[in-house]
Amino acid sequence: MKERVYRITVPTPFPVGNVNMYVIEGDNLTLIDAGVKTEEAWQSFQQQLRELGYTPRDIDQVVITHHHPDHVGLIDYLSEEIPVIGHKKADRWVRQDETFFQQQQQFFAQFLVECGVDQSFIAQLPQLRRSLRYACRRPLAGTVQEGDSLPGLPHWKVIETPGHAQSHIVFYRETDGVMIGGDHLLLHISPNPMMEPPFVGETERPKPLLQYNDSLRKMLRYDIAYCMTGHGEDVTDVPALVEKRLRKQRERAEQVLEMIKQGPHTVFQVCQKLFPAVYRQEFMLTMSETIGQLDYLEANGAVKKRQTGDYYVYEAVEVSV
Repeated sequence: MKERVYRITVPTPFPVGNVNMYVIEGDNLTLIDAGVKTEEAWQSFQQQLRELGYTPRDIDQVVITHHHPDHVGLIDYLSEEIPVIGHKKADRWVRQDETFFQQQQQFFAQFLVECGVDQSFIAQLPQLRRSLRYACRRPLAGTVQEGDSLPGLPHWKVIETPGHAQSHIVFYRETDGVMIGGDHLLLHISPNPMMEPPFVGETERPKPLLQYNDSLRKMLRYDIAYCMTGHGEDVTDVPALVEKRLRKQRERAEQVLEMIKQGPHTVFQVCQKLFPAVYRQEFMLTMSETIGQLDYLEANGAVKKRQTGDYYVYEAVEVSV
């Protein structure tokens, strides 16, 4: 059977706007990503699915690119008999494991102290879970990893692309170079590499911006005709977009380095200067971006950190990025 891919776009309550889902007709009917858990999104999804000649009962499986709420929420509206498949690192998020969330809060409480964050912000940590009301609460029925084929879709290969999320994967159809890219490659905005606690068995925190840059470069190994994205339009020139993103990354890092050349800074102090208008409202988002920039500079030998009491300060080394 010739596989056909259809885009379904539903609204979200998030600043990013609408989110894309994809229906693949193959030996089975596969839904790639599952929107956000709102009644408005559910009604929109059903209407567009009907226009394709299907109902939610016709879906054989759901595969998620990553665990963020705007990509998994409508799973809770679907039959529990429909298997949900994703990377193993998505499971603790989509099942909303309470033990994990307690560990997450402990991790961030310690991490933010080391970043020099005011205690008033650390007191807001329980609010980290607010967006999860838009997510599903369903364990994965199966997992896929680098090099696997999607169940029932042998031409679609899994590529691991951590960075925006530790669980992020994309799907590449080798026969014609089509990719379904989730939030890894977006045409008009650069995805935020989000800080997460270490996975089970990992002893060090992830460095999501370094991971994201590596995952971007990984795209250059593939002959990608076009990438269907999680938000917005398709990406038709992947190498050009990758180079643009990496260039912008270097420019932002140079900006941060100029700050640190003025004197030692904590992560929080850099965050306040980078995002003076929004760091209070988008605290974890801006802190994730800031620690990413500092990880980048440290990896490139442009800064070094030293501990001062409970927190670290970053100092410039006399080199450029």
